[in-house]
Amino acid sequence: MEVDYLFEIGDNIVYPMHGVGIIKAIEEKEISGGKQQYYVIKMLIGNMQVMIPTDKILSLSIRPVTDIIALKRIIDIFQHGETDRLLPWKQRYKVNTDKIKTGRIQESTEVVRDLIRLKKEKALNPSEKKMLENTHEFLISELGLINGITENQIKIFC
Repeated sequence: MEVDYLFEIGDNIVYPMHGVGIIKAIEEKEISGGKQQYYVIKMLIGNMQVMIPTDKILSLSIRPVTDIIALKRIIDIFQHGETDRLLPWKQRYKVNTDKIKTGRIQESTEVVRDLIRLKKEKALNPSEKKMLENTHEFLISELGLINGITENQIKIFC
C-alpha cells in the first residue's frame, strides 16, 4: 500500500524554534506494540537529528522552506513595518515567542527586525539577546536554502 506523505526524502523543512532541516528518511518504528511512521530530520544548526511522527508534522507547524516569491514580502517586512517599543520586555518576549512558534517566516522576520531595532537603542536582556541570535540564525539559514536567492538579498538581513 502506497502512503502519501506531506514531505519526501530530501525536502528542506522549517521546524519552529529549532530551525531548518532536511528530511533524511521516513522510517517505521514499533513502539508500545503499535507501528508508527516517522520523519527522520537532520537539523542544519546544532548537528542534531530528530524523529517526528508523520501524523504530528502539521500540529508542530513544520513547513517547507519558503520560496523566492515570498522573499519580496519578507524583505519588505524586514525593512519597514512598525515596532512596538512600549511593551515591557517580559510581555514583548512572550509576544515574540508566540510569533516564532507559529513557524511562519513573516512572524520570525518581524521578531528579528524588532529586536535588531531595539538593540540599536539599548542593550537587550540576556533572554532577548539569545532569542535574537537564534531567530536570526534560523532566518539566515532558511534564506540560504531558497532557490534563486542572491547573496545580496541575504545580506539585507545581516
